[in-house]
Amino acid sequence: MNTSLSRRHALGRVALLAMPATLLACAGSPVRDVSQDKPALDLRTYFNGTVDAWGIFTDRSGEVVKRFTVVMDCRWQGDEGVLDEAFTYSDGSTQRRIWRLKAGPDGRYTGRADDVVGEASGQVRGNTFSWAYTLALPVDGRVWNVEFDDRMYLMDDRVMLNKAVMSKWGIRLGEVTLSFSRRTPVQGKP
Repeated sequence: MNTSLSRRHALGRVALLAMPATLLACAGSPVRDVSQDKPALDLRTYFNGTVDAWGIFTDRSGEVVKRFTVVMDCRWQGDEGVLDEAFTYSDGSTQRRIWRLKAGPDGRYTGRADDVVGEASGQVRGNTFSWAYTLALPVDGRVWNVEFDDRMYLMDDRVMLNKAVMSKWGIRLGEVTLSFSRRTPVQGKP
């Protein structure tokens, strides 16, 4: 394999391995003020119970590289939440990530997971959640730190859309697009 193809293959593998992290990745400078956009997003309400997600990873050229589904078991106790994510990829592989989130003042949130470098941080404004962090990804015996910059947009009480941009050394690796759907609660249960 020539050097150019080998490098592209390695970057593609980094991007594919990073896909699970995108469920809660969000940040960046706002394009416009979304603080009044409706419906207003409350992360503790939306990510409480079971949430299903469907997503795709596209490479830098926009080609779909991989599809995946996620089932999230989400629980909050006061200002602290646990989001247990179970991923299934189109190639049959699976992965699990457990986020531990903490709600702060003014719609701010912080979070940690085993493969997150440092602490993730984000903020809810209106119907939008912006979230940023660095994920440590093992690739070919090395660990790559990949930055995530993405946003979640609440559409209604059940559906939320997510678009994430992944980058390394300021170079865009690709994007992840997700659709979340909260399961309708069973009558009499949250």
